[in-house]
Amino acid sequence: MSNSIDPKITEAANFLRHRIKGKPLIGMITGTGLTQLTDTIDIDQTIPYEQIPHFPRSTVAGHAGILLSGSIEGRAVVAMQGRFHIYEGYTVNEVTFPVRIMANLGAKYLFISSAAGGLNPHFKPGDLMLVTDHINLTGSNPLIGRNLEESRSTFTDMTSAYDKDLIALAREKALKEGIHLNQGVYVGITGPSLETPAETRFLRTIGSDAVGMSTVNEVIEAVHSGLKVLTIVAITNTNLPDCMKAASIEEVIANAEKASPALTRLLTGIIKDLEK
Repeated sequence: MSNSIDPKITEAANFLRHRIKGKPLIGMITGTGLTQLTDTIDIDQTIPYEQIPHFPRSTVAGHAGILLSGSIEGRAVVAMQGRFHIYEGYTVNEVTFPVRIMANLGAKYLFISSAAGGLNPHFKPGDLMLVTDHINLTGSNPLIGRNLEESRSTFTDMTSAYDKDLIALAREKALKEGIHLNQGVYVGITGPSLETPAETRFLRTIGSDAVGMSTVNEVIEAVHSGLKVLTIVAITNTNLPDCMKAASIEEVIANAEKASPALTRLLTGIIKDLEK
């Protein structure tokens, strides 16, 4: 088994080391309409994705395509304003490329936010959901073939993919801040078409509380890389199979923006109490 690392990862990481100050403690990925959190960063560098070697480009509305470095509450962060999706035509390895770079830069944590459709009938648009587990229905996995290039086992254990200490801290901060925080299982699909009523019923039946077109492969990559993961999604629409309503991208963005202030306040409080 080879210990070599993809030279593209090394080149991109080395480029960023010369641009950012110090080693980031936290890597952050923000999704559709959820970039308000990055407004809280004391920014030292703003780097468009197209300047970073081998970095994909954002092609979706609500994804700015900018990498920020700086600090929040004195903790060094590197944050993506916008992510990549399989439905854009990217491979799963391209989608998770930034996670590998964050790990290579020395990050200890990965915080992920994304927009998601609510499957739990108790959820409403604008709610937040703390992800405690996931179901991967994307048909992809970033670790396929990776035992050929890295010393870590490709058979990565996923029983605690979402870090229990971070989950407990998120619950504590939500209670303290008076933020309504649901929790549940996220199911990742490929998209870009939205779910039919029959698919919605199926996803709920197998135990999903929210559905989205990102996140799961990034989490798998992060766990494989040894990062501690916290994921909170914004519920942007509700999917009830017996009374489905059409959802537009404008509605999704608007409801994500509605959830963004509470998400920003919650994550800022969590970051403040992180161990360095």
